[in-house]
Amino acid sequence: MTAPHPSAAAGQLPPPDHDLSPRTGYTRAHWEAAADRLLAALQPYATPGLAQYRLPGRTGHSGAWSDGLEGYARSFLLAAFRIAGSAGTVGPALIERYAAGLAAGVDPRHPEHWPPLTDRSQPMVEAASLALALHETRSWIWEQLSDRTRELTVDWLGGFVGATVNDSNWRLFQVVVEEFLASVGAPHERAEIDAGLDRLDDWYRGGGWYTDGDGRKFDYYNAWALHLYPALWARVAGPRADPARVAVHRARLREFLCVHQYFFGSDGAPVHQGRSLTYRYATAAPLWAGVLADATPLSPGRTRRLASGALKHFTDRQVPDEQGLLSLGWYRTHLPVTQPYSGPASPYWASKAFLGLLLPADHPVWTASEEASPVDTADRHLTLPAPGWLLHSTAADGIVRLVNHGSDRLPPPPAPSDDSPHYTAFAYSSATAPETPPPGEPPGTAPDNRIALLTPTGPSRRGRIHPLYTDGRRAASWHTPLGPDGDDGARITTVSVVHGPWEIRVHRVESPAGTPVREGGWAVAGDDAPPTARTGGAWAQARRADGLTSALVGLLGWDDATAEVARARGHNAYGDHSAVPLLTTPHPGGTLLVATLVILTADPLIAADTRTGARAVPVTDGRLELRFPDGTTETVTPPPGPA
Repeated sequence: MTAPHPSAAAGQLPPPDHDLSPRTGYTRAHWEAAADRLLAALQPYATPGLAQYRLPGRTGHSGAWSDGLEGYARSFLLAAFRIAGSAGTVGPALIERYAAGLAAGVDPRHPEHWPPLTDRSQPMVEAASLALALHETRSWIWEQLSDRTRELTVDWLGGFVGATVNDSNWRLFQVVVEEFLASVGAPHERAEIDAGLDRLDDWYRGGGWYTDGDGRKFDYYNAWALHLYPALWARVAGPRADPARVAVHRARLREFLCVHQYFFGSDGAPVHQGRSLTYRYATAAPLWAGVLADATPLSPGRTRRLASGALKHFTDRQVPDEQGLLSLGWYRTHLPVTQPYSGPASPYWASKAFLGLLLPADHPVWTASEEASPVDTADRHLTLPAPGWLLHSTAADGIVRLVNHGSDRLPPPPAPSDDSPHYTAFAYSSATAPETPPPGEPPGTAPDNRIALLTPTGPSRRGRIHPLYTDGRRAASWHTPLGPDGDDGARITTVSVVHGPWEIRVHRVESPAGTPVREGGWAVAGDDAPPTARTGGAWAQARRADGLTSALVGLLGWDDATAEVARARGHNAYGDHSAVPLLTTPHPGGTLLVATLVILTADPLIAADTRTGARAVPVTDGRLELRFPDGTTETVTPPPGPA
């Protein structure tokens, strides 16, 4: 829901075709032009031998040598989709550029040679992109290489054989690389390929959801890695792939796409949750993979509408930037959406979004008229038990909201608890980003979409999430609020109930007397001006200039509350100026029960009055009757704290 800004990128695209694509105006020609612009913009940063791309920006933790390989490998994947999608007619320059870079990179005597594949090393990630790119361009690059370059490539990729990989989506890098080695008759270990795919099965939690390693690690890696690589592995493996295993992967991908389509706002923005969000429209990759693998429940017109919507969302907001580069951020550079391993070329995993170019120009996914996405036409709500999420969206403003009672990205106990703003908030959306304090401030201290105990040494953190249930329009969990000095014995149990643009949170807070309890709403952010603030009683509201509104209304237990709107600069991926409505009340000791209406809306009819119409009333047997502003009621039993 950020307003589009004029973009240099948009000026280099063909005119919109609203006859074929009434929602986005984008066609295959727009995708090809976007790919060409990204590839052309990288050329000034190529090393003389074309084996590395040394982009401006923060160096990743593996160093500039690895970052240069990353620039080559991730852009080679984009080039491969462009080359193969044109059946090699894209022109010889692009083919020659990446063939020459490959020859230099795998040659240990060349000054631009690539780092070797060693246990758990970053080049393992890039090797997977290389293997997939070489497979898709087999006729135009691999088969045209000299025997020596092919031998050196096999030697370099062969570093995967017998190596130790991180026990996460990295297992699939080994799978695709060794399968490529098998496809060219090179040494490989079939047992390692099978073990990686078996490990993927261990992480499957049902409903189309994998966790990225042991624990509750649910995010977009489910989309752009854990479903994507099995689909692409099957393309590399061909008849070597076990048909039964491929069928399982396809069935899971189909089930995932049934829900993934709901993660995009009507403006194309993906819900802003999880790590590596600098990959941006890579969220569209599984949409194309479903078509390539004959594993999609979506119509061709809806598939393209969703994928093109994501590409257009960022293009309209100056992504790529004025130099044609993808920065380390969301719209502009914003390092808190990255990780320490992210180098300047990391955002080019966004290349996966261009997978659809492998589909021929006369495929229905390119020729069918765009169809509306689910969010375009009606209010929706989804229950996702595997990750412990609720999704609720509204057609009037096109916003998708995710309520989180299950994903914290922590390994299983007894691993220590931790806190990340992209995992442990109560909610995320397609129109907002969590507050991400700059380096030097403790993680998890941002106030938005959190309930915290305010101790003398700072606010508590949510940390490990213990799911209780996800059912219908409600979900619940408990957590131990962790302060800077550790666990003081407090517990918070929360149930969320959603309806339309609203969420009501009911918290049972067990804490010593006198400890202030603070509830935070959505952070709204923009670049143009600070959001306006209004407060009164147990009510606080922040509103952006375009009307996007965040409000908190105390319904129960907030009689002595103070209301405020916290402002910040440079804390949010959506814009320089951000604001969060807050309610704070003293804890009486023992158990405090509070209920809060949480609102995020760009619908002017809803935003006009965020204060009235909602209530939470105790009824029999400890239950609460919750009334939403439109009169809809739900009766809930606040979950007891853990035994």
